[in-house]
Amino acid sequence: MRCATDGPAALPAVKSAPTTVPLATLLCLVVAISDGDTLTARCGTPGTYEQVKVRVAAIDAPESRQAFGQMSRQNLARLCFRQRAALQPVDEDSYGRTVANVRCGSTDVATAQVRAGLAWVYTPYASAHPHLVPLQSQARSGGTGLWSQRRPQAPWDYRHRRSRH
Repeated sequence: MRCATDGPAALPAVKSAPTTVPLATLLCLVVAISDGDTLTARCGTPGTYEQVKVRVAAIDAPESRQAFGQMSRQNLARLCFRQRAALQPVDEDSYGRTVANVRCGSTDVATAQVRAGLAWVYTPYASAHPHLVPLQSQARSGGTGLWSQRRPQAPWDYRHRRSRH
């Protein structure tokens, strides 16, 4: 993925005060929400915009047809749709999506989705987000969101079962 803000070569050679945004952060506009952990953002500068499909790092939200799937998608839309987002890419998944830490406004999206009980902590990326595990435990013990179900099914189990049919 190449956006106008990638790397030091893309930055103007102007000396200015240090910024609080790391060089690897992309400032984008969220233009679509696919589900509770995937969005599309328009990054770059006018005339060179690039649409980037982004999977929010460290979480896995219920699938659209799964219990709480639509609620999770709606919450992500409330947080991010038509909002500026700061994306810190960390990886690319097997579907070609950019896996990134995402902030919409001042809100960390992974934190908000897990706290609301609308996403599970996704173990492969969880080590970089140790604060999420206690938030998931709080949501679970409080019966918040998907944790209000008697036996919530993890999205990866749901996908596995659906793929066998």
